[in-house]
Amino acid sequence: MTLLNTTLKWLLQRRIPRIEAMMQQPGVVQQQVFRQLIRAGRRTEWGKKHQYQSIQTIQDFQRQVPVSSYEDLFPYIERVLKGENKVLWPSPVRWFSKSSGTTNARSKFIPVTMESLDESHFKGGKDMMAMYIANNPGSRAFEGKGLSIGGSLHPNPYSSNSAVGDVSAVVMKNLPSWAQYIRTPSLPVALMDEWESKLERMAEITATENVTSMLGVPTWGMVLIDKVLARTGKSNILEVWPNFEVMMHGAVNFQPYRELFQQQVFPSAQVRYQEIYNASEGFFAIQDDLSRVGEMLLMLDYGIFYEFVPIQEADQPFPKALTIEEVELDKNYALIVSTNGGLWRYKVGDTVRFTSLYPHRLKVSGRTKHFINAFGEEVIVENAETAITKACEATGAVISDYTAGPVYMGNGSNGCHEWVIEFTHEPDNQQKFEQTLDETLRQINSDYDAKRYNDMVLKRPRIHVVPPGTFYAWMKQRGKLGGQHKVPRLANSREYLDDILGQVLEW
Repeated sequence: MTLLNTTLKWLLQRRIPRIEAMMQQPGVVQQQVFRQLIRAGRRTEWGKKHQYQSIQTIQDFQRQVPVSSYEDLFPYIERVLKGENKVLWPSPVRWFSKSSGTTNARSKFIPVTMESLDESHFKGGKDMMAMYIANNPGSRAFEGKGLSIGGSLHPNPYSSNSAVGDVSAVVMKNLPSWAQYIRTPSLPVALMDEWESKLERMAEITATENVTSMLGVPTWGMVLIDKVLARTGKSNILEVWPNFEVMMHGAVNFQPYRELFQQQVFPSAQVRYQEIYNASEGFFAIQDDLSRVGEMLLMLDYGIFYEFVPIQEADQPFPKALTIEEVELDKNYALIVSTNGGLWRYKVGDTVRFTSLYPHRLKVSGRTKHFINAFGEEVIVENAETAITKACEATGAVISDYTAGPVYMGNGSNGCHEWVIEFTHEPDNQQKFEQTLDETLRQINSDYDAKRYNDMVLKRPRIHVVPPGTFYAWMKQRGKLGGQHKVPRLANSREYLDDILGQVLEW
């Protein structure tokens, strides 16, 4: 075992006792973060407007500061984009994460301060590896390279003193030299702008390297791996990377892809999978126990103060917001954050559900604007992921991508849900797939079941199987290849459905 591997493992493991202390006293840790943020916020225009000087308690904060959407904060963010200082955060902002815009048609520019880089994103990356090593003490991950799949950077069109780009690109650009040494590809390649050219170059480079880990969105990881296999002529990627150990994944629910990766991509029980919850707004959670699939430990000492709003009140400016000590198991909450990047009571757009308390582990259950509720059925992304996973298990199917939306009532016909699905391996029985999907949704969602009763409101789902490459071509057409861009799973309109189906008809 190399000296570098041994040394890095030892250094990372020194963090574990502090993580364990955080798990035991979440409220104390969050109170400390809250006080630090308020002290910093007092030196900003936002803090002066909302009288941060008078804020002594969390209750004061919740009374004086409204919950904000991106649109609410944008007038302030725009000023920061144009180079103004001390608007939302006291230190200068040199980076902006350009989000994929999954909750709005336009992109979002999230400020990334040096504090949020150091105390959130970098700390989260180190903790991710520390927890992986705690689960696998014999790891040799640092004897090879970590493959990172990220986005690109561009000059800020509003100011020459800063840059914008995918959060992964911002993080990679600012990594210390030791971290750059153990990752691949080189920074100039990793930050290439044109996505398809970058993938080809990444495949060329990594096909000859000792890749031991991968970090990225599973769907884009699969695209890269296919290119490496095409270049090398190998049947699976372990023939190219025989020492591969772990895939760190996030941004989309991995469960529908798990069988594909375990059976075809990395056909070995020795390969492990670790989920992370990293967003433009901050690094939120990490899977600390690899046996607890889909559950992640909420990281409470990253300069982020968390609030959780019951989903029924998510659109209120002053909702009843719960702290970490007040949340309950198995309830869906809209996630609200105040961060060392200058976001204050900001609606991330995700919903989460706690699966354990002390330690506080959660699952991302969906998006506040990604659901189907055209008929009062309230189907969320978590419902859809569970149903499609069960349908795949029942029929031997493996999916590549999917999206779903409503078919509205009209001309005497009841409504239904329409799904567009791209398979890597099609079901051995299409009818059974559709039946299992529908029955699972009925079992886990009583509102959907009520609307499906005797087909009174909703008929059985309508499913379209589209050719391989459909979703890739659609994302390319929308200018959303690579980085954190991902296929929207559900919509309460036909915007995505009609666009994709129209593209297929053109073919």
